[in-house]
Amino acid sequence: MNSDRLFALRTRIKICGLTREADVDAAVAAGADAIGFVLYDKSPRYVSPQRAAELARRLPPFVTPVLLFVNEDATKIIAACEGIAGATVQFHGEETPAQCLNATQQGARPFLRAARIPMGEAGAQFDLVKYAQDFSQAQAILLDAHVDGYGGGGQTFNWSLLPPNVNAHLVLSGGLNAANVTDGILQVRPRCKTLAVDVSSGVEMSGPGNKGIKDPEKINRFVAAVRAADKQLVEMSHVPISTT
Repeated sequence: MNSDRLFALRTRIKICGLTREADVDAAVAAGADAIGFVLYDKSPRYVSPQRAAELARRLPPFVTPVLLFVNEDATKIIAACEGIAGATVQFHGEETPAQCLNATQQGARPFLRAARIPMGEAGAQFDLVKYAQDFSQAQAILLDAHVDGYGGGGQTFNWSLLPPNVNAHLVLSGGLNAANVTDGILQVRPRCKTLAVDVSSGVEMSGPGNKGIKDPEKINRFVAAVRAADKQLVEMSHVPISTT
């Protein structure tokens, strides 16, 4: 019984900002569902399209490569995706719905749209319901903290201020780590269709100069914390068990 309910509530996991073969292998071994490559050249975790393609070739079946872009030209996005089979696009800038569709060839390629949620009490003013409607063609809306630059900068926003009911698949990001991801899942999962989580800095080696360098132990602890949250959701839920 519990296994059926756990499957229904299973939180997908994306490990983002990978730059090394060893880190790709560690994330896959830990059970990640998706691997993110940052193709934004102002990021310390930047990899070129060619490097992303090299790393993506290490992925086994059913682990999705995700390519993150910020206000990039559509032709460059299309070219990068052509070199990586099965890639999903993540838009993390000011891209409009039309620009997202154009760069994914009218939605033929799945894409995620990042919503940059203001920090503190200002987060209550962000209309996530309307945002999800505006980007209804997106596979999911990724929630990140709005800080200077692009990306959450390892900061969390106030999850409790999110709307109680968002008709979309959501990806929770921004400052997640093994210590707080369980709480984040328990707060956000009841508010949406399904939930995934996205971590980058929270599974990196400590110390300066280590952005993009992942720690296998931190990855394993993060995945374990996500699975612990899923078990709590099963115990708390009344999800009917499928008989098919």
